[in-house]
Amino acid sequence: MKRIYLKHAALALAAIPLAMKISAQDLKKFPAGAGPAEVGKRIAARFIATPHTNFGKPTPPRVITYAETCTWYGALNFAAVTGDKTLTAQLAQRFEPLFGSRDTLIPKPDHVDYTVFGSVPLELYRQTKEQRYLDLGKRIADKQWGPPEGPRVTAESHRFYGKGLTWQTRLWIDDMFMITCVQAQAYRATGDRSYIDKAAKEMVFYLDSLQRPNGLFYHAPDVPFYWGRGNGWMAAGMSELLRSLPKDNPDRPRIMDGYKKMMASLLQFQNEKGMWRQLVDDPASWEETSGSGMFTFAFITGVKEGWLDKQVYGPAARKGWLALTGYINADNDITDVCEGTNKKNDRQYYLDRKRLTGDQHGQAPLLWCATALLR
Repeated sequence: MKRIYLKHAALALAAIPLAMKISAQDLKKFPAGAGPAEVGKRIAARFIATPHTNFGKPTPPRVITYAETCTWYGALNFAAVTGDKTLTAQLAQRFEPLFGSRDTLIPKPDHVDYTVFGSVPLELYRQTKEQRYLDLGKRIADKQWGPPEGPRVTAESHRFYGKGLTWQTRLWIDDMFMITCVQAQAYRATGDRSYIDKAAKEMVFYLDSLQRPNGLFYHAPDVPFYWGRGNGWMAAGMSELLRSLPKDNPDRPRIMDGYKKMMASLLQFQNEKGMWRQLVDDPASWEETSGSGMFTFAFITGVKEGWLDKQVYGPAARKGWLALTGYINADNDITDVCEGTNKKNDRQYYLDRKRLTGDQHGQAPLLWCATALLR
């Protein structure tokens, strides 16, 4: 009788769903269909098959958009962490026309949204060691710190440049992914600390200028709303920067303090499902996937790097990832992505933003999260 009882007990245990056996903070084991290797491969394949996008418009873009850049960068990082040489080759092949007849698609690095493109050739250099990628990526990254030039230059450009900041400074929170991503990549590709040290100084300036007492960020100084994806850019940017910022950098403690302050606030605003809203602190606003993906990436990175308490943030990171995978449709497009958004001092403006499907603003964070989980 005892043996029969144990046999039935074993069978009953085996029947318990996998999700119930796994610790709430486990970031390695996931239910079928939600594993980061599987999801990342599907989203990367979707990107390979997708023509150059133009913020949801039916016409092709004039230049590569920052949203596509961020997805391309995410796919390359996923290829690296999984050792998928075929995927790297496909992503390099997507770049090949930019060295030839389609070179006009390369954005001119005179704005943060354009300069971030340099992160892609710099990552291709890291994986292929082809000098042409490094030459292009460095040239773009260097322009960000060079003297102001071109039609976008304003009096403020010169003022910021005179302070040792990039002349592309504009104090929008989006900037803190766009600037830190390309400059961290330049450091990773070259080993030259000046790139990431300057990015760290820039981050401190933004933290001191924009972070609110609750740890979150207004979209801009004159727009007092905690927009989801805007805050997501900041969360992801700090995570990317801290991941490679040398321990002896004098700005590291200030940035880590700002990061942890933001993470503690985000933890309070994550809903039971695991998502965050279009306006982070507004319960009347809708659940939005691109910001949620960026916050989840920041949580995963913090837990993996040991910056955040695994017992506290591990369950939130896991819940965020599982929630996001529930928004992926049969075409491997994520739904409920806020459309491209300018700043506006109007709550209703943010609530009324279109909810897009498959927009690269939402596809990119899925790849970042998958990579962070596997890193």
